[in-house]
Amino acid sequence: MRAKSNADFIYKLQIVEEEADESQFFLEILEKINSKLELKPEIERLIKESNELVAIVVASLKTARFKIKG
Repeated sequence: MRAKSNADFIYKLQIVEEEADESQFFLEILEKINSKLELKPEIERLIKESNELVAIVVASLKTARFKIKG
């Protein structure tokens, strides 16, 4: 991901956050409607990983905003 400015970088990170959050939402729906027990551990793993990715992106956004404000 290339950014042309600090503001552009933050904007792109916000898009990443939104997309990761939306993916997590659909994984949670899939978890609720899934009837195949063999898929349950994989869906749970993916939800956990998406939680971690959202947390990383949110932390990156906070850091970027802090550095810009100085």
